[in-house]
Amino acid sequence: MKRPLRSLILATGLMASFQAAHAIEFRSVNQAAILYEMPSNTSKRLFIIASGTPVEVVVVVDKWVKVRDAGGTINWIEGSALSSRRTLMVSSDRATVRQSPDIGATPVFEAARDTILELRGEPAGGWVQVGHQDGLSGYLRVTDVWGL
Repeated sequence: MKRPLRSLILATGLMASFQAAHAIEFRSVNQAAILYEMPSNTSKRLFIIASGTPVEVVVVVDKWVKVRDAGGTINWIEGSALSSRRTLMVSSDRATVRQSPDIGATPVFEAARDTILELRGEPAGGWVQVGHQDGLSGYLRVTDVWGL
């Protein structure tokens, strides 16, 4: 009886450790930066990514970070071009930011696809608090953004 319980506790602990070790990490580009094909300044330069753009960290190698953008493209960027400040990108055609996390709440503003918003709080109940660079803030459904 004790052995199955101990095995269950061990398996649960290992699963929790695995999930924590594989949590998705998002960062934001802190200044317009070049994305590269390989982790080197001498590799092929692919394009410039705009300041504030959220990216998913795939792997870190020395001063280089392999990142995935909202479109799923994976490239390399210098780690110094990334910030721990979190932003989100609107992924739906139009997203309504509301005064409170409720579908019936008063709209504050609408954001078009690819609009960059600042993450102002952890997601809860299917909503996330966001802020616009113009100073407006409110709540948006998590299904309307990329970068969480």
